[in-house]
Amino acid sequence: MRIQFKTRPLAGLVLACLGFAAGAAHAQDASGSKYLFGDWGGERTRLAEKGITFDFGYGFEAAHNYSGGDREITRYTDQWKFGASFDLDKLWNWQGAKFNIMITDRNGHDIGADANIGNNQLIQEVYGRGQTWHLTIFQLEQKFFNDRLTWKIGRMPVGEDINQFSCDFMNLSFCGAQPGNIVGDYWVNWPTSQWATVLKFATTQDTFVQLAAYQVNPKYVDDSYARHNGLKPNFPSGTTGWLLPLEFGWKPTVNGLPGSYRAGVWYNTSKGNDVFYDVNHEPRALTGDEPLQRTSRRGAWITFQQQVTGEAGGKGTNLFLNIASADHQTSPTNNQISLGMEYKGIFDRPNDFVGAALGFTHANGDVAKYQRLYNATHPGQEGLVKDGYEKVAEVFYSWSPIPSIALRPNLQYIKDPGGIKEKDNAFILGLKASVAF
Repeated sequence: MRIQFKTRPLAGLVLACLGFAAGAAHAQDASGSKYLFGDWGGERTRLAEKGITFDFGYGFEAAHNYSGGDREITRYTDQWKFGASFDLDKLWNWQGAKFNIMITDRNGHDIGADANIGNNQLIQEVYGRGQTWHLTIFQLEQKFFNDRLTWKIGRMPVGEDINQFSCDFMNLSFCGAQPGNIVGDYWVNWPTSQWATVLKFATTQDTFVQLAAYQVNPKYVDDSYARHNGLKPNFPSGTTGWLLPLEFGWKPTVNGLPGSYRAGVWYNTSKGNDVFYDVNHEPRALTGDEPLQRTSRRGAWITFQQQVTGEAGGKGTNLFLNIASADHQTSPTNNQISLGMEYKGIFDRPNDFVGAALGFTHANGDVAKYQRLYNATHPGQEGLVKDGYEKVAEVFYSWSPIPSIALRPNLQYIKDPGGIKEKDNAFILGLKASVAF
């Protein structure tokens, strides 16, 4: 039996959340708590002191397509999350150990697909990976050597530890670990998890290195498999290899303001289909034979974040730059660049902030070469050529009437969706919101 939540209309949900918050403010002073339900009459604090903490939340993303694609429509998608962390040192005297679990449930529809916009990057980042329940985190965490070495083992998404990045924007171009945006068939970000282990060593107070291994299995990115097995911590058959990322990090303070700088490489031991050549090293568009099998897949990334004005960790301007590149032999989208800024504390409201960003996702030139050759030799069967960059711009204002609720209207503009110049550019009005219970 599958549990389902019925999606309420957007306006009704927002009003319900705000109405509840207003009522809760009288009972538990929700206006000063980061949780909508407050401290549960002090029980939440008492449990935390014993080693048990919770992370309950709800988020939705609504979008209306004003131009682009073939329909002017509105679509809505959401996610529930139910998480807990158990400090095993406090509970069982197991020094330096924690057990973490997170279960998520996604619902709704993708406006890009339903309006036939043709975009590569999701307009609503919370959509995808099967609109169903997922065992997102199921892991044991252990610290050694005065907390300098952290070891994690269990089920986890790649971007939970490797190439961490925030998800304040609604377009996927600016959300989460960037390599998952271009090689998502094996670099699996939230909410899907796979069996993995991660080692993180603090080389100095401000620097660290991480090495990890993640199981690569096509079933993890199969929506139909997720609908029947999303909550099972099983070890599915069909593993093709391991994703092995290595990351170096530096968290400096520049003029008293914090920054985060990461660089890494990855190597996937699984085979991959060549996007242009067949098994005989001939153009597959001409022969129609099976693709050449490459023995591995790889890539690299850098992520820069730096606060440049204001108070450390508070009001002020933050800048970011993300660049990821994958091998051109097997990756239909092989590069992505995103850059942007956020300003926190606008209008002297400490929890409000604005953001603006530009993103560029590159369609592999070898894929374009294949399609042009196919079109030239198969009259009447021509397909659109994905060539160049899909270009995305997004701006938003994040308003928090109380700390536990954020309402984030945004505007998105997508030029050459999917890198296809024949596709109409898309203009999207969106609303992203979150509630922390």
